[in-house]
Formats: sequence, C-alpha cells, structure tokens
Amino acid sequence: MTEANELLQRVFGFASFRGQQLAVVDHLCNGGDALVLMPTGGGKSLCFQVPGMLRPGTAIVISPLIALMEDQVSSLIQLGVKAAFLNSSLDGASQADILRRLHAGDLDLLYVSPERLLSNDMLGRLDELPLALFAIDEAHCVSQWGHDFRPEYRQLSALAERFPGIPRIALTATADERTRLEIIEQLQLQQAQVFLDSFDRPNLRYRVETRDNANSQLRSALARHSGESAIVYCSSRQRCEKVAA
Repeated sequence: MTEANELLQRVFGFASFRGQQLAVVDHLCNGGDALVLMPTGGGKSLCFQVPGMLRPGTAIVISPLIALMEDQVSSLIQLGVKAAFLNSSLDGASQADILRRLHAGDLDLLYVSPERLLSNDMLGRLDELPLALFAIDEAHCVSQWGHDFRPEYRQLSALAERFPGIPRIALTATADERTRLEIIEQLQLQQAQVFLDSFDRPNLRYRVETRDNANSQLRSALARHSGESAIVYCSSRQRCEKVAA
C-alpha cells in the first residue's frame, strides 16, 4: 500500500490513514466488495476516493444529495483530482462536456444520483467503459425506513449483475445491525467484508428532560445558546409553523 500512502500525502495532505481506512483501501484495490460503517467525519470518503484513483478506469460514486456531491467534487477539484458530477443543476452543454470527458478516460471519479445512474442511457455508457469501482454513499437509504426517501436505492442491486467483477463499496454512518443486514441483502453484498468503526462522537451529547411547558423550555434552551445555531424538531408541519412564529 505504498502507492496509497503516497497518494494520500501528495493529494490529500494527510501523513497517514486512520482507523480502518487503509484496510478498506487495500481491500477495494484488490477487487473486493465492502460495507463501511463510520461516523460522520470519520473519513469514509477517502475509503473510495483513494482506490478510485489508484484502480484503472473511472470510479462511479452514487450520492442522493446534490449539495453533497457538489461539495465533494469542488473539494476534489481544488486538490487537483479529476472529478465531476452529473445532476439536474447542470445545463445541457455542461453535461455533454462531462460525458465527453468520461468517454475520453479523463475522470477519476464521477458523482451521480441513483436516478441518473439507473437510466438506460447511463448504464449503456458505463457498459462500454473501464470502471474502477462503484461507491454507494448513504447506503442506509435502501433500508425499510430509508427507501421512502430514495426508492431507487433498492434498484442498485442491479449493479452486481450488470457489472460483475467491479468492486462495490457501500458506506453509511447510520446503520444498526438490522439496517446493516438490509443493506447487505438489498445490494447483494453477501460476499462483502464489513468494516465497522466506533460510533462514539465525543462532540455530541444527549440529554432528556421532562416536558413541562414546551414553549418556555424552548425559549430557555435558545437563550442558553444565544448567537449559536440550533435545530428544533416538531411532530407536524403545523406545529413547526407555530413554533417558528
């Protein structure tokens, strides 16, 4: 893994991998499938970005959120990585240019939505190209409580049949044991190696208080965090509107 360490330092500026990152990179570089569970901020992206750049061909990264893929691609381009995304925010000329680069072998990583990937046009294009790997980010979207958000995620099982021999990596920060089993079943990752990292988030703390006067308690909580950001969850849209008012 000398080449992986060299790329990590030269491109991303890190002295070494942390946790199970190197083990995942090694596994994918050798053609294995993987299910990776790491907390947010744990470095999941490097687990597919590094092997995606080391293996021949283009790595296809499936992401459900436009803002997320645009943010990652922007950061990669600043580092000098040949990366791009295809989504509805691009005009026709921009999309055509990215597809031209894809066919020319000028992309190390291409980020797409599951809907775009599963289109007949896109699958047909990928049939003709050398592919490094498939990375399925936010893989918990295949679970019983996640597929309502993006039902196309469950159709990604087709990748195993259509592209045999191309390693696949599913990644998430949100998966209990039941959800992990669903991911494995839905994405046909029965032969994948599971990399499970600690979910301890020392920067997060949970506290439960007895509800007395919700509005008064909310004002008190916000006052303790004056000038800071906060998220308030409500059980209905109507309640959200009343609390916001």
